[in-house]
Amino acid sequence: MAPRKLMDPASQDFEDLKKLSAEFGQNALHIQGAGGNASIKDDDKMWIKASGTMLADALIGDVFVPVDLARMKVSVTTDQPDADTPAAFLIPGASELRPSIETSLHAVFSQRFVLHTHCIHTIAHAVQSNAEDLLTARLRDFKWAFVSYAKPGANLARSVLEVLTPDINVIVLGNHGLIVAGDSIDEVRDLQNAVHTALNLPETKLRGEDPEALMALVDDGSYSLPDDPMLHQIALSDHRVAQVTAGSLYPDHVIFCGIAVMALPPEETTQSIENKPICLLVPDAGLLLRKDASLGAKTMLRCLVDVIMRLPENAKLTYLTPEQNFELLNWDAEKYRQAFNVE
Repeated sequence: MAPRKLMDPASQDFEDLKKLSAEFGQNALHIQGAGGNASIKDDDKMWIKASGTMLADALIGDVFVPVDLARMKVSVTTDQPDADTPAAFLIPGASELRPSIETSLHAVFSQRFVLHTHCIHTIAHAVQSNAEDLLTARLRDFKWAFVSYAKPGANLARSVLEVLTPDINVIVLGNHGLIVAGDSIDEVRDLQNAVHTALNLPETKLRGEDPEALMALVDDGSYSLPDDPMLHQIALSDHRVAQVTAGSLYPDHVIFCGIAVMALPPEETTQSIENKPICLLVPDAGLLLRKDASLGAKTMLRCLVDVIMRLPENAKLTYLTPEQNFELLNWDAEKYRQAFNVE
């Protein structure tokens, strides 16, 4: 029997997937930078976003690659090591790009369309220690499940598979984000918007930064004020400084910004700081950004701000462990993705 042809990228289903991807990819409350991914299943094949590309570009560039879905399912369910190497399942000759590191996550869903986002409202719930209780109160009308944090990839896919039932179409990932699945684009779009609305948390903006006080502490030429003034918000109260300096809340921050955020010690200037971090907080004054910060780092700092601005002062947070941070920083797949996000 001749091998089955791949879905035509010009088909209506594929066009609808690209429109959906661009719609949410261009909304920073749903997806930031190269984060998130989308997919469509085509019998024993699946098209999924390529690692390092952006869903926001889905209508103007080739951001999807085809993989062997049947082989990927077998690999995930039988605990094969290649399940964590999505490039091994790329249809030969189809693309020079790698499939998303979360290809296995999409493969375990039976629904035809899957959208995985880093929805700000979802993350603001999913990083709190009582996340499941908070979510239960707001998602009672959904068919959903919660999965505790696991490193993106095959282990996470298997954790999701353990809670999946035929009727579940919403998964909240602890310290990570949101997955919605459906057999039509409209179903996925409606689910994504409905969950986003159900989990909506208002932001609390504090008073402005103090530019003069900040620049008075820059004496090595490495730092300047950020172009985005909202980045200062995480430095303008004691509880926010405590929340962001205590640890890392989700994977993409670790990948693009390093572990946690550092506050400039009292009475010190930037000259005294070794191993210059992406940014330095100056409590009650604002944030200093390293001049060579990548686009990915700037995007993820804004994501952190958007999350922190929605957390209550007394929120108890769950941080990634040192071991979880280490495995992200030393992961080849993430180094590959990060290489795309420069200015």
